[in-house]
Amino acid sequence: METKSIMIVGVGGQGSLLASRIIGNVLLSQGYDVKVSEVHGMSQRGGSVVTYVKYGEKVYSPIVEKGEADIVISFEMLETARCLPYLKKGGKMITSVQQIDPMPVITGVAEYPENLVEKLKTAGADVTAVDALSLAEQAGTSKASNVVLMGVLASKMDFPEEVWQNALEQCVPPKFLELNKKAFALGRSNI
Repeated sequence: METKSIMIVGVGGQGSLLASRIIGNVLLSQGYDVKVSEVHGMSQRGGSVVTYVKYGEKVYSPIVEKGEADIVISFEMLETARCLPYLKKGGKMITSVQQIDPMPVITGVAEYPENLVEKLKTAGADVTAVDALSLAEQAGTSKASNVVLMGVLASKMDFPEEVWQNALEQCVPPKFLELNKKAFALGRSNI
């Protein structure tokens, strides 16, 4: 089996670490060799955070180069657009439509780009855009946007439901488990 690559991108504090743990848990349970690597920007100050997950029969490096990502999962629209060069031809983008203004927009030096989903589709990307924040709030907390996107991802990967549920049980603290299971279900069913 060829090695597959997933990029998880967002802004500091959006839960990319938990997302990568859930994905890694699912893949390991299915017998894949898995490598995970995190690249933190100014994550404490709202900067970009990128996590790479590679899996296959044997994986030698966790780094995803431009044009290699089979799937890009993004928690924020501008981060989605920034990762377009990493998506391989025929790859999939899963993104939240949430917009978090970067510092140049906050200070008035730049404007947040409009119609990013349409621009990505025009560029040839297979984009699934969901309002993960609203779905997370529906589940009980805005902090579960990452798990909503894991539900969307689960609908696009051919792994059994129980594997995903087991990963949630192993990765999410017990006191937040039911809430996160609800967020996952909302993401999985709202495609």
